[in-house]
Amino acid sequence: MNTATTNQTKRRHGLITIAVVLLLLAAPGCSQTVDVYAHIQLDRRAEHSHPRKSSADVVIWLVPTRKNPPIAAPRAKQTYTLIQKDKKFTPHLLVVPTGSSVDFPNLDPFFHNVFSLFNGKRFDLGLYEAHTHRTVVFDRQGVSYIFCNIHPEMGAVIITLNTPYYGISTPDGSLVIHNVPPGSYRMDLWAEDVDKDRLNALSHIVEITSQDNQLGTFHLDTTGDVMDHHKNKFGETYPPANSNAY
Repeated sequence: MNTATTNQTKRRHGLITIAVVLLLLAAPGCSQTVDVYAHIQLDRRAEHSHPRKSSADVVIWLVPTRKNPPIAAPRAKQTYTLIQKDKKFTPHLLVVPTGSSVDFPNLDPFFHNVFSLFNGKRFDLGLYEAHTHRTVVFDRQGVSYIFCNIHPEMGAVIITLNTPYYGISTPDGSLVIHNVPPGSYRMDLWAEDVDKDRLNALSHIVEITSQDNQLGTFHLDTTGDVMDHHKNKFGETYPPANSNAY
């Protein structure tokens, strides 16, 4: 085979390789990720619920169905912090991957007793003093409502997810889920003080593509059921505030 023929063969093989690569990139499994959008409108329904000044802190997440490749497990577990300061939890909402640790430092000059007895991670950290901390591993998916057994005004929420595809709404109700591979997903939604049956009814299968990446607008009525009417860790009503020196 002469040099010219050899060069032509190499060029032909090179063109074939490029064509194969382009075809693979165009295949569904190699599609680029997209951003997925939704809008939240929260309205106050019950008279006893707190008036909401914004539509922030609603969470939507996407769980791949069997049609999609499985999600790779995170390489390293992360640690998050939920601060107790001025009889408040900060931040009020945390979304963490399953298996993450959450640290609960007490930055107040008095005792706290953090607990969660709802679905999600159940725990009771007991009484611990100022400038100490406790840590909890959130090893199962779910929504955990966090309270203090001493101060009924303290409340927070930790949502533990097995999927990295989630978004949290901003005060104007905008919500974006970044870097979602096109495919089939079950969409789930959580909003504080919204009836659980209403939230469950919103769960459904969605097909995400580069042309269809809008989840729509969700109108939600708040009822104030969980945060406004929770009991202490013994299932009892909190004593009057003036009976507690701190």
